Amino acid sequence: MRITKGFVDKVPLPQIGSDGKPAQAFYRDSTISGFGLRVTSGGAKSFIVEKRVDGRVKRKTLGRYGNLTVEQAKKEAMKFLGKVATGIDPIREVSEKRAQRITLSDAFKDYLATRKNLKPNTLNDYNRSMNEMFKDWQTKALSDISRDMVISRHTEYGQRSPARADNGMRILRAIFNHALQRYQDSSGKPFLASNPVEVLSHQRAWYKVERRQTLIKDHQLKPWYDATMQLNNQTTRDYLHLVLLTGLRRTEAATLTWDQIDFKDKTLTITETKNNRIHRLPFSDAIEELLQRRFDEKSSPFVFPSDAERGHLSEPRTAVARVTKLSGVTFTLHDLRRTFITAAERLDIPAYALKRLINHKDPNDVTEGYIIFDVERLRLPMQKITDFFIQQFESDSDV
Repeated sequence: MRITKGFVDKVPLPQIGSDGKPAQAFYRDSTISGFGLRVTSGGAKSFIVEKRVDGRVKRKTLGRYGNLTVEQAKKEAMKFLGKVATGIDPIREVSEKRAQRITLSDAFKDYLATRKNLKPNTLNDYNRSMNEMFKDWQTKALSDISRDMVISRHTEYGQRSPARADNGMRILRAIFNHALQRYQDSSGKPFLASNPVEVLSHQRAWYKVERRQTLIKDHQLKPWYDATMQLNNQTTRDYLHLVLLTGLRRTEAATLTWDQIDFKDKTLTITETKNNRIHRLPFSDAIEELLQRRFDEKSSPFVFPSDAERGHLSEPRTAVARVTKLSGVTFTLHDLRRTFITAAERLDIPAYALKRLINHKDPNDVTEGYIIFDVERLRLPMQKITDFFIQQFESDSDV
């Protein structure tokens, strides 16, 4: 049929389908091949244009009737068809123009969409950097973020925290690397000239913050333990003790649920780990006693519940600060893991047993893949480490 104003005004609306979903109908113009009208059961009338490009039918919505007249829509359709006739794909052209001006915010969202296995802490770290370090860059096009801007922002934040400055720039570098591969023209050429964050490597501007090596020393263990026993919150106290006695990472311990605890086999299992390898640990006597007591009083699926929306304990900064004040021992939760590892090394725990206890995976150790490790072989080393800590907790502080 010939699409005219009169036809569009009187065109019947399609009926809603038997499944209750809105329906739509298409009407093709007899005078301009490819020009048409789409009508929905809700009353929306939109002009479209269709043409086969590179073996595939491409459809573009030109606009709604009312915003465009029939004549205006036909002129837009002719422009589209004219470009196709000269070998141009108008839809790809629009897509490429949009990609050339992709903003940091949109590129970040696209980057996250391709990283579905990010751990919650990693995701929070990424979002924090975007919202703090690059808050005023969110609406900027990637192509407008220059090397000089990167150097200036890195220096600015480096004066506050070199570690956060480096971490934020690593995240930004990953987003640009993703964009270089993601946003390309029809010939496969990236729209971005380069990754501006690489300037930090060229100028050797990374701060290269040394990893913390702090831990709780032997003579500090008793005052630290005594201070934890003064905490009013039993959940927080037990959490700190479990992290020290198992060497678990803070999130692994905080998110423990009761279905990860097996009192029959006397083991706990971490499924979401940093290296994606299931981590199973045996109980020592003290660990079993702690978990059994918590199980007898359980009120949540989580071993360490919280009233927060997430349902489980988060990093107990207030408790850590109070223990530090009471004991005089400054520490972080990761210091407890380092203390566990150091104690195990001093007790001459076999190397492969220690690797399993802390779930450390060495990609360069080709023999590791040939060793089948039974969790029972970890029970004696685990008990040995616990006994060492208990001995320190009960020692005479004056000695």
